[in-house]
Amino acid sequence: MNSLERIKAAISHQEADHVPYDLGGTTVTSISDEAFEKAMNFRGLPADYDSSKTVDVVQSIIIPPDSILDKLKIDTKRVGIERTLDLEKRMKVTGTLSEFNDQYNCLWAFDSASDHYYNQKSFPLSHFTTIKEAVETLQLSDFKEHREHIYSLFDSQINSVGTHAWIADRCCAGLTEMAFRFRGYQHFYLDLAMDGVSARNLLEKIADHKIAYWEVVGDYIIDRGLQEHIPIVAECDDLGAQNGLLVSKKMMDEIIFPPMSRVLKAIKKKMPWVKIFFHCCGSIRPLLPDFIEMGIDILNPVQYAAKDMGLAVLKKEFGKELTFWGGGVDTQNVLSSGSPQEVEDEVKRNIDILAPGGGFVFVPVHNVLADVSPENFWAMWDAWDKHGKY
Repeated sequence: MNSLERIKAAISHQEADHVPYDLGGTTVTSISDEAFEKAMNFRGLPADYDSSKTVDVVQSIIIPPDSILDKLKIDTKRVGIERTLDLEKRMKVTGTLSEFNDQYNCLWAFDSASDHYYNQKSFPLSHFTTIKEAVETLQLSDFKEHREHIYSLFDSQINSVGTHAWIADRCCAGLTEMAFRFRGYQHFYLDLAMDGVSARNLLEKIADHKIAYWEVVGDYIIDRGLQEHIPIVAECDDLGAQNGLLVSKKMMDEIIFPPMSRVLKAIKKKMPWVKIFFHCCGSIRPLLPDFIEMGIDILNPVQYAAKDMGLAVLKKEFGKELTFWGGGVDTQNVLSSGSPQEVEDEVKRNIDILAPGGGFVFVPVHNVLADVSPENFWAMWDAWDKHGKY
């Protein structure tokens, strides 16, 4: 089997020759620059990468070069717009401090003397007294104006289609994530409680922005005849914490899910052949039936250390409807701070639970970040390679 066949088997709930592995297929299933360099140096592999392909500068997430992806037997590749447009023009560096305002006018800052990642320093709609005023002033770019750039960028990313499974990745963070970035956490939580109508209107504006992006992406895939090679699109919204939902289920149903459902339906209407990959961290077990009803096919990152997210129960209850794209190893406690033997044991245990019957793509729970030792990275990879055979 080649990589495309292996991924298509997995998302069709069929067993392939080996459990597929994703590294770099999306901005939430990749590796940070620091973790990558340490891991490659540990085994004497080239640690060079194209810094212009840093797909999420806030998290320092990179896409490893093709030679390393092949060496690691990776089955996926990413195609998608930059998370920060015109980053080089926006970036200001003073000593150890790097700062930029992104296209949404959010200010991000990174101090190389103390930080691993960028921190958000300003929230462009936080100064409005009411969310209603904020929504009325918010103007988001129309991706139709970026069509030429998107086509050129995607052509450069897919310079050789090959036999990998390509994933069309999103343009920005999730609906509520973007709302928090615009209003700030305190303000938007209050907005949800005090003016749910306007809070939803903000999410609807962000939904329009996303739908416009997916329209251009769908046009590109169809124009280039890549339907068979791009079987997955990736969206997201983090709606869970470690022990429960970020907001009430009632707020989800009335405020968040309607615009979310509209985005997902627009994707399926434009690209009816795709499976929708959805990244949602935390304890989200109560939301999974809604996800399935809205058309989500693939769940990531499967944060099984969170409350009520045990893998065996999830596989039993939702394994026929959802592909689990994640849950390979816990990044909070095991991959980051366990021993290599503990990592191998965890990987084997999770493969034994999730692999039977297909519907599983191996990825750790979220990106491999700077706190992961090279020993543990390779313990994870070796265990997947050894125990992932069907």
